[in-house]
Amino acid sequence: MSASANKVSCRAGCGACCTAPSITSPIPGMPNGKPAGVRCVQLTDTNGCAIFGHPSRPAFCAGLQASADMCGTSREHALQWLGDLERATTPGAFE
Repeated sequence: MSASANKVSCRAGCGACCTAPSITSPIPGMPNGKPAGVRCVQLTDTNGCAIFGHPSRPAFCAGLQASADMCGTSREHALQWLGDLERATTPGAFE
């Protein structure tokens, strides 16, 4: 499967990518970023991004692309996948 074939559209109402990963750059309303597992203040009640497409959206968010592997078939899968990735890439996690 090619990389482009693995890309998918975001699942409406998911918001896993706005909850599971840590974001170290400032977010409007969260000047110090956010820790993993914490809901972003820019995540709306319907789990959409309130600053999608705005210049104030962190580069991390704009660069995170939905994929079949990451998103799976449910929000729960995406939360687990992103949480596992967060833990695997946290400095000192394997010391």
